[in-house]
Amino acid sequence: MRQHDLVVIGAGSGNAVIDDSFAGLDVAVVEERWFGGTCLNAGCIPSKMFAHTAHVARTVDGAGTYDVDAELLAVRWRDLRDRVFGRLDADREEGRRARRESHFVTVYEGSAHFTGPRELRIQLADGSVDVSARQIVIAVGGRPAVPPAVAESGLPYETSDTVMRIEAPPRRLAVLGGGYIAAELAEVFAAAGSSVAIVEKEERLLGTLDETVSERFTELARSRYDLRLGREVTAVGGRPGALLLTLDDASKVEADMLLVATGRVSNSDRLNLAAAGIDTRDDGRIVVDAHQRTTVEGVFALGDVCAPVPLKHVANREARVVAHNLRHPENLLATDHDLVPAAVFTRPQIASVGMTRQDCRDRGLDPLVGVARYADIAYGWAMEDTTGFCKVLAERGTGRLLGAHLMGPEAATLIQPLVLAMTLGIDATTLARSPYWIHPALTELVEKALLDLDLDFGP
Repeated sequence: MRQHDLVVIGAGSGNAVIDDSFAGLDVAVVEERWFGGTCLNAGCIPSKMFAHTAHVARTVDGAGTYDVDAELLAVRWRDLRDRVFGRLDADREEGRRARRESHFVTVYEGSAHFTGPRELRIQLADGSVDVSARQIVIAVGGRPAVPPAVAESGLPYETSDTVMRIEAPPRRLAVLGGGYIAAELAEVFAAAGSSVAIVEKEERLLGTLDETVSERFTELARSRYDLRLGREVTAVGGRPGALLLTLDDASKVEADMLLVATGRVSNSDRLNLAAAGIDTRDDGRIVVDAHQRTTVEGVFALGDVCAPVPLKHVANREARVVAHNLRHPENLLATDHDLVPAAVFTRPQIASVGMTRQDCRDRGLDPLVGVARYADIAYGWAMEDTTGFCKVLAERGTGRLLGAHLMGPEAATLIQPLVLAMTLGIDATTLARSPYWIHPALTELVEKALLDLDLDFGP
């Protein structure tokens, strides 16, 4: 059995754990599919490159709003795809090559499963190898969840792992799911010319977001897509390229292609964790403490395989914590998941941090609510935006910010002052009155929402 000081399973955010401070150790990385993980190869980075192209296409198509004569001829899908993945695939191979050429890292390209505490069997293309390690980091991420009705149909379907690499956008696309992946990719394909139908079991899209965001985004989506809300797929029939989806109300959806975006599940079930004694939650996520330690000494986990919030910036933060804790067991760092911001890069862009209005109700809180519309500020006039807004929630009496929710252009950027304020304990009055807010910039939207709170701001 080959022995290592440290084995990292997964070369996405797990790969970020290892830096030159580990050079004195015998380190191994195990990766069975993609160096760079989901984010680089099929997730946040390529999807945002596609989403920005969709934004450009929509800007051209709507140029008449700004008294500009322009015509959108086409989104050149194959050129777009090749530009995006030509760059990202090269980055993946560069990262893979750098690890293979590292003098202190052994790379195993294959799948791993536990055979005992801190013992692994790695299945390679030409056989297998057994290894043990003093410390192990599990960072194998997650994968798209596929409903049984789809999986058992025997008919083709796409997921976020595959759909951006297809040869051409379909004429008719059916999307299962109403979360952020479904919202982003629906807009990408609609901008590329596809007719889109969305089937979602909840009554609103983006239902986990603040109710105002969810309600207004659903209203906008209804004017663009064929929405089948409160519905589930019970059967998938037809043939490849001519699919027929049957819903639980007996209605039908015809589509040339099916995109499944109903959520993601942890890859922990592929590791034989029971052999190591590592505990998991009911949903499959690995149990970790505040320091990212599993229930087995010397074994850590990070990212989507364990995180309560499956986002890349969370995995990156956890990777930094794990890297520190591996080297400094006498001075452990903890991961804080209380104020994780998130964004949805659809049309319009959406961003959020902290509690929603419904969270406050569930906790018996009655917050102050401040709202400002893009249409209320000068740059919003310049953009002719009539649907966007910023909503802030604050504690009565103290002005402590509890949550913030934006829908509109550059929402993911505009939310950052609110993220900073909440993280650093800056109250709404101080944030609104202490700094200058540039006029007439979009950031005035945040200032105006803060001023809309029923607080004593003074002159």
